Amino acid sequence: RHEKEAETTMRREAPEEGVTTGNGGLPLTLTKQNFTSDQDPRWCPGCGDYAILSAVQSVMPDLGVPPHNMVWVSGIGCAGRFTYYMDTYGMHGIHGRAPALATGIATSRPDLSVWVATGDGDALSIGGNHLIHTLRRNVNVKILLFNNQIYGLTKGQYSPTSEEGKVTKSTPFGSLDHPFNPIALAIGAEATFVARSLDNDRKHLTEILKAAADHEGTAFIEIYQNCNVFNDGAFAAVRDKQAGAQQNQIRLEHGQPIRFGAADEKGIVQKPDGHVEIVDADQAGEENLLVHDAHRESPSLAFALAHLSERPTGPTPIGIFRQVRRPVYGEAMERQLASATEKLGSGDLDKLLHSGDTWDVS
Repeated sequence: RHEKEAETTMRREAPEEGVTTGNGGLPLTLTKQNFTSDQDPRWCPGCGDYAILSAVQSVMPDLGVPPHNMVWVSGIGCAGRFTYYMDTYGMHGIHGRAPALATGIATSRPDLSVWVATGDGDALSIGGNHLIHTLRRNVNVKILLFNNQIYGLTKGQYSPTSEEGKVTKSTPFGSLDHPFNPIALAIGAEATFVARSLDNDRKHLTEILKAAADHEGTAFIEIYQNCNVFNDGAFAAVRDKQAGAQQNQIRLEHGQPIRFGAADEKGIVQKPDGHVEIVDADQAGEENLLVHDAHRESPSLAFALAHLSERPTGPTPIGIFRQVRRPVYGEAMERQLASATEKLGSGDLDKLLHSGDTWDVS
């Protein structure tokens, strides 16, 4: 299906960034168009999903992975439409099962680049168990969780990330549930890559996507996504310029002291008991500010930063919270199978199926 694009983009020169090989070993330059399907995106006008889709389609060529070596998996919800708009292989699964489907694909076909598009309702409600087990196993998949703190597809019911007291069609007197903190949940499940970005910050989101793609193992990215119909302005404090978003964004950069504010006048310090808090940077002193360490093996620092702001209504961390190395699940499984084959010899599937008690059905 990419034959026409390949005919016009193959060049006889050495491959470089964003370039892969096409038919006959000739270099094939990938563009955003290679990852854009012929389906017209259909979300509500002004939905943050449009910005996420555009950013994803723009960054995919830089990964050097051709569309036929990539799979996008989604579940149910507004994010579920994502697979139809990516001109790659894709699977639209049932509610909450996208991580499980992606696990099967990634472990059986380690040569493929496997991505998941899901929402806060899809991933954290009926799909909660599938999500945490994918994270703890460190399967080589990249999970984008679009968090709008509401059920958008079914017209505005509260979700697992909606704040307490949230008045919706399903909670007319206010939600009684304590919400999930997706970043803390992922860190608690021992995810090896955990990050947060914003739908309308293309530069930041692009950087996070590239880092996730380079990571070996599960990469989890929470994306604050505005639902302008059923939950408009939920992230205004960190997302909208008119609300002073810049001074509320605590940008995490590995190896750098954590400072933020219009003039970097605020900072983060870590207390003796391990919790972190916001201080006046000048009064605290540069030498006392917390230096972010995303590669720290212990998840305690990342977990503390995840709880610095329980709700995105004020200063909120964005960026990579944690990025560590751990054996990838599929690779470990292959080594185990190879070891078993070496010790026991290769198996005979037909013999296995016809062994033991069998019956002839006429």
